[in-house]
Amino acid sequence: MPKKKYEKILVINSGSSSLKFMLFIAEKMVAKGMVERIGTPQANIVYQRNDDPKITHGVAAENHGKALAMVCKMLVDPDTGVLKSLQEVNAIGHRVVHGAEEFSDAVIITEDVKSSIRDCADLAPLHNPANLDGIVACETVFLNVPNVAVFDTAFHQSMPKHAFMYAIPQKYYEEYGIRKYGFHGTSHKFVAQAAADYLKRPLEELKLITCHLGNGSSFAAIKGGKVLDTSMGMTPLPGMIMGTRCGDIDPAIIFFLERKGMSIDEIDNMLNKQSGLMGINGVGSGDMRDTVNAAAQGKASAENALNMFGHRAAFYIGGYYTLLGGADAIIFTGGIGENSGPARKAIISRLEAIGCELDDVKNKAQSGAISMISTDKSKTPAIIIPTNEELMIARETFRLLSAQMKGKGE
Repeated sequence: MPKKKYEKILVINSGSSSLKFMLFIAEKMVAKGMVERIGTPQANIVYQRNDDPKITHGVAAENHGKALAMVCKMLVDPDTGVLKSLQEVNAIGHRVVHGAEEFSDAVIITEDVKSSIRDCADLAPLHNPANLDGIVACETVFLNVPNVAVFDTAFHQSMPKHAFMYAIPQKYYEEYGIRKYGFHGTSHKFVAQAAADYLKRPLEELKLITCHLGNGSSFAAIKGGKVLDTSMGMTPLPGMIMGTRCGDIDPAIIFFLERKGMSIDEIDNMLNKQSGLMGINGVGSGDMRDTVNAAAQGKASAENALNMFGHRAAFYIGGYYTLLGGADAIIFTGGIGENSGPARKAIISRLEAIGCELDDVKNKAQSGAISMISTDKSKTPAIIIPTNEELMIARETFRLLSAQMKGKGE
């Protein structure tokens, strides 16, 4: 029997009403897209082969299984596809948001793994059930093709107990698993490995502060490839000011607002969907580009929002610099981290104390590639590294299945 090389890997990110996909062949992305508005009459597919123009049209996608069928149809289409047959797919890697303490690495999906993902749904009720729907759909369509779960929380499981515990009665940790888990782990892991390649040093020797800044934002302190701390918590709400999430606040504010007549659901919605940049920039948008444009036009609330963003980021970076005992580099990634020069300037202008100084010319240049944006004399360099979570999921899938194949002596 010929050995499987797991070169053709489909990556699936299944949301409550969407299914995103990428197909990799030997780490080269050859097709990508998504099915949106699953379960509604407005469902549509967006598909792109290599660098060809995007194709968009309506589809009948009552559920994730039907959505996946539409994806498969595009992948093998004689005119727009990249496969002759679905049997060419060697493996499928799935993004799963929450693995709690159960998973500290990617795993091959079994019935027991699916059960554990289902059990973690209390910690990620909007994500894990949808992730599971995508897994079940793939198992139905791709018979006998291995599926691998890659968890957003897994990379952060190296945090020591003193970093992940909350100072509330320990019984709530023991009974309900209330603790810091962290998110964006796949992105933090990808850029940490990319930083080691760029700096031409083993990851095991490096102390890094990784800043994933986007509509959702988080920081991680990474020493020797292991996470010492991260800014998100039991949920993605705490930490950095985000697009619509508030980040760190006094928890007693929740009780105060409840006593003023707001329901728990209303407060939950406000903190997650109406706060962050949207709540403070005065333009009613959680997009950093809108904040920057309004600030440039002299809108005081937008200027304040940008300063709040820089202040909060510097607070975390400075704290992590201390925990690490210095840093070999500060990494900027994510939609804001990679593309917003003004946002990066708002942060780095506050990092003089740790030896990081911005090079304005380099910061304004948008190359889309890995680039140093600090001055040559900076003791602590700042580097932009574009993230690629889908590629990281494909790599984790390949690593895990190849190790299994080697273990079986195939």
